[in-house]
Amino acid sequence: MAEIDGRWLSVDEICKYLGIGKDTVYKWIDKHGMPAHRMGRLWKFKKDQVDAWVEAGGAAFHITDEKED
Repeated sequence: MAEIDGRWLSVDEICKYLGIGKDTVYKWIDKHGMPAHRMGRLWKFKKDQVDAWVEAGGAAFHITDEKED
């Protein structure tokens, strides 16, 4: 995955990397502080920031997430 290290990733790329859907990414940005940067209308991500956030437990499932949908 060296080709994605160090560059900005799109929502589609971060979804593929993490194995999740776009709805989950947007929910994590909004409710769980997923590290993302707005560039115009687009969200962009740095792989190392997302990895650190996941390792710190930022992506942990919360029972309230299921009830909000």
